[in-house]
Amino acid sequence: MLEAIFETDFLGFSYGFRPGRGQHDALDALSVGLYRRKVNWVLDADIRRFFDTMSHDWMLKFLRHRIQDKRILRLICKWLKIGVMEGGQHIRAHCGAPQGAVVSPILANIYLHYVFDLWTNAWRDKVATGDMVVIRYADDSVVGFQHKTDADRFRQMLQVRMCKFDLSLHSDKTQLIRFGRYAVAQCRARGEGSPATFDFLGFTHVVAGV
Repeated sequence: MLEAIFETDFLGFSYGFRPGRGQHDALDALSVGLYRRKVNWVLDADIRRFFDTMSHDWMLKFLRHRIQDKRILRLICKWLKIGVMEGGQHIRAHCGAPQGAVVSPILANIYLHYVFDLWTNAWRDKVATGDMVVIRYADDSVVGFQHKTDADRFRQMLQVRMCKFDLSLHSDKTQLIRFGRYAVAQCRARGEGSPATFDFLGFTHVVAGV
């Protein structure tokens, strides 16, 4: 039911846990975006412990945008707070989504639709000064930029955005690197060696020509 309601709202650059949109589709879209658009910088963004930390209060607020039936909302709330068994004791959850629950993927997409997707889409349209490519698969995102000034500003504003919704970027796993079809020539001109690589959906992405 949630999928039928929210699938019409989800944006095109969201690929994780959606019908007809698998990992290969996300990888294809990323490849096309990097080499057909003027991308010189890539932000490989990782949300720290997303499934463990997303706010139940914000989750219910997002659900109420499209669902008015209180019975459904109560059911989802019970699912969120089901908790875990530790040492023979039941510990209720105060944040996060239940690990392995069938409802968790769609709830994750709903949460990030409002926190990341809509905001990023508006940022690309209204703030970015050059080309910008976005691919999100569940809580993993890759954002390509033409200009480093855009990339730096987006990263700073994204961190603030995440904090507002009880999330944070993983400082060790989030990286901004020079990448794209011009990266090899740019690195050589600056004496920087080969462009850096990044991992996404189980594949290490390397600039062609390295």
